[in-house]
Amino acid sequence: MHDDKRNLDSIPAGSLGIIPLESCREIGEAIDKHLVRWRCARQHEHENDITFRGYMRDSYVIKATCSRFGSGEAKGQIEESIRGYDLFILVDVTNYSLTYKLCGMENHMSPDDHYQDLKRVIAAACGRAKRITVIMPFLYESRQHRRTGRESMDCALALQELVNMGVNNIITFDAHDPRVLNAIPLNGFETVQPSYQFVKGILGACNDVKVDKDHLMIISPDEGATERAVFLASVLGVGMGMFYKRRDYSRVVDGMNPIVAHEFLGSSLEGKDVWVIDDMISSGGSMIDVARELKKRHAGRIFVIATFGLFTNGLEKFDKAVEEGLIYRVVCTNLTYQSPELLARPYYICCDMAKYIAYIIDTLNHDASISDLLNPYNRIKELVKAYNNKQELDDLD
Repeated sequence: MHDDKRNLDSIPAGSLGIIPLESCREIGEAIDKHLVRWRCARQHEHENDITFRGYMRDSYVIKATCSRFGSGEAKGQIEESIRGYDLFILVDVTNYSLTYKLCGMENHMSPDDHYQDLKRVIAAACGRAKRITVIMPFLYESRQHRRTGRESMDCALALQELVNMGVNNIITFDAHDPRVLNAIPLNGFETVQPSYQFVKGILGACNDVKVDKDHLMIISPDEGATERAVFLASVLGVGMGMFYKRRDYSRVVDGMNPIVAHEFLGSSLEGKDVWVIDDMISSGGSMIDVARELKKRHAGRIFVIATFGLFTNGLEKFDKAVEEGLIYRVVCTNLTYQSPELLARPYYICCDMAKYIAYIIDTLNHDASISDLLNPYNRIKELVKAYNNKQELDDLD
């Protein structure tokens, strides 16, 4: 997956610098370790040239802080020079575990707080960086991506604001609606799918999955997730089905029209393992309803897969669903905050994304194309082949 030859033949766009905000500290440290290991092992023929000054370092992390006053106001500060750097700033706007003091009271940070801290760090750079790329796994306000009435367009406005502040590229994962990039059509915007990491995580944790059309089926829980399910089903060579939601448009509950029923379109599920794939698990009610409908149709083991596991109403629903046999495994990435309680659940599979993000950063820093990184087709094929041949999957990229 990682094309060292391509990076050996190119000159970095600038000295590499990574600023993981506190919300992304853990995954930022893991990304940094991968980059340090690769670049120390890489024998670049031009490594002594002035253009490669600082290419190999003990760490690529730039120290930055967002400290707060007692009134809740804050300031961003970068604690070392970033002049001429190719800067990558990472932020997780969903990390509710972080807190700050407001007039003596403890406040948990909201997506708005994290977004403001991101802007503070960009402002602290003062235009000194050569290029700024924001890596925001969960796109800020991406659930408010289109207007259906007299409503705000929060996600589009945020993207335009970042571009106006000097951000050159924005990288996100599994955007709720990728068409939001139309808000900044002349700037870099990539939405990355973690399909490969899902397959690797499941096959690494469960050695009895049979990847063929007689034993496995991919399900889209609604019409919005169909493209994800179609891609994965096509790559794996298995069947695909989908649900569509009938909603009560006369009422609004928690900002949405409540779901009346889930209607299924697809072939027989009898005895098959089922992978239900979506972009996020919010409260989890919809996913559990889908799992219940699948069981009514005699599905076998049900794997619930989502890029972002938010679990806004806690884990009790899923504990009960697993206990009842509705759900076999819950599969999410570490792109958003994972509570210790979630990581301790025996049914939970965490798909690590640190190496993948490190590949993207390393390649972009060399001004090389990331097209092959964004298309996991061949890698998934090789992964399934290795799995069927009983090979060790941890060594695969």
